[in-house]
Amino acid sequence: MKYFLINKMGFPSDSIRVLTDDPEEKNPLRIPTKYNMRMAMRWLVEGCRSGDSLVFHYSGHGSRQVDTNMDEVDGYDEAICPVDYEHEGKIIDDEINATIVRPLPRGAKLHALVDTCFSGTILDLPFMCRVNRKGYYGWEDHRHPRSGYKGTRGGLAVCISACDDDGNAADTSAFSSEESSGALTFSFIQAMQDEPNLTYGQLLNSMRSTIRGAKEKEFGLNDQDHAMNTRQQYAHVLHQLLYI
Repeated sequence: MKYFLINKMGFPSDSIRVLTDDPEEKNPLRIPTKYNMRMAMRWLVEGCRSGDSLVFHYSGHGSRQVDTNMDEVDGYDEAICPVDYEHEGKIIDDEINATIVRPLPRGAKLHALVDTCFSGTILDLPFMCRVNRKGYYGWEDHRHPRSGYKGTRGGLAVCISACDDDGNAADTSAFSSEESSGALTFSFIQAMQDEPNLTYGQLLNSMRSTIRGAKEKEFGLNDQDHAMNTRQQYAHVLHQLLYI
């Protein structure tokens, strides 16, 4: 993702902060502990102004837990898991929204790519566009009377998630490379490189085609039951915040 952002999208290398649990990482501030991840998210939006384009990419473990403040439609908070989550806890969607969504000023854009399980509404955005098995899109209103305002300060926030809130993200078995990534990350980069200037709908269709093609190639075109399950499991979700 870092290579793609720098070499294909023109982001300056010093504008990207990567946290990794790679054993070769020697900088303790670049290990994805809960503290470091919180600091990195705050760093992302710090000083954000009109015209800025921000990217939040997470590829790792996701989870969900019972919603204690009763502001979720499905009764669960979605969460991402730092390396020390067993001791320090997870980072739930309420905090992610408050940290990187609500501060966005008018004219600024945030694109999030969340490649993990249970990631459907991980940014707690008000509206969700779900893709069904036949490839049709349908918008859902996820605003809740108890949640209060979870929009931006006038900016645009878009999140592409690997699966629904109760689903599992695709593994890397069909997308192996020198540095394996999840199916969402792989298909996103592939689509963006192959077809520039895509609309969001075209991007999702291209990503779904990439995943479907790779999985059918891996398991064989004759395995129709598996192909149907694959389309269900790897249907991607687009969340778009419409407060501009």
